[in-house]
Amino acid sequence: MRYFIQLSYKGTHFVGWQKQVSGRSVQQTLEEAMTTVWRQPIDIVGSSRTDTGVHAEHQVAHFDADMELSDPEKMVHRLNSLLPVDLAVQAIFPVSEQIHARFEATHRRYEYRIIRRKSPFLSNLAYVFRPELNLEEMNRAADLLRQYNDFESFSKVHTDVKTFLCTIERADWHWNGPTLIFTVQANRFLRGMVRALVGTLLDVGTGKISVADFEQIILAKDRKKAGRQAPAHGLFLVEVGYPEALWPVE
Repeated sequence: MRYFIQLSYKGTHFVGWQKQVSGRSVQQTLEEAMTTVWRQPIDIVGSSRTDTGVHAEHQVAHFDADMELSDPEKMVHRLNSLLPVDLAVQAIFPVSEQIHARFEATHRRYEYRIIRRKSPFLSNLAYVFRPELNLEEMNRAADLLRQYNDFESFSKVHTDVKTFLCTIERADWHWNGPTLIFTVQANRFLRGMVRALVGTLLDVGTGKISVADFEQIILAKDRKKAGRQAPAHGLFLVEVGYPEALWPVE
């Protein structure tokens, strides 16, 4: 049977989602706990591969197991009792065997969080950026993202991708109390894309480049033209969406 698993994690002490030759990954940590509970080898496939230090409030993965769950809540509790404090499972439920957590996802939404001054309560959970920012200009630049679909300028180089095309449905900056949040939602994202977008939009906000310059960077399709990557610890995967018809099979 195929199952979906919903989880969240603080990425500070993980090398990212994907298993690595060395280092502590979310995928491997979860698979080890699930293999112990299920008493059979479990391989999980995530909807998104978050990088080292990136957090997830809502990550989704699928796995196959030769066992029917009679009490999913009990299984969630058992898993959470084995998992470390920076990784938690919210739900497990059966889905059709044709559903793939990565390929069936209709959108991913990320938030990048910035604070103006150091906070002991937000250490490794927000980027401290002190310069004054022109939010109006940053939102004007962010609006341009919905007009284009080739984002090679914001992708890590030498990545194994067949296309740099993404459809961005939302991109905007807003304040939530003392936290400045960049929200961006798209059907897919390139490696390092959100952090490169944030770094370049901060250049707009500080007046280093203009909105017109930002548009030319998009058109250039050249990573060297864009700004630096913003630090990983300010980035959160906050939602993975799926067609409603694909959700749990009774």
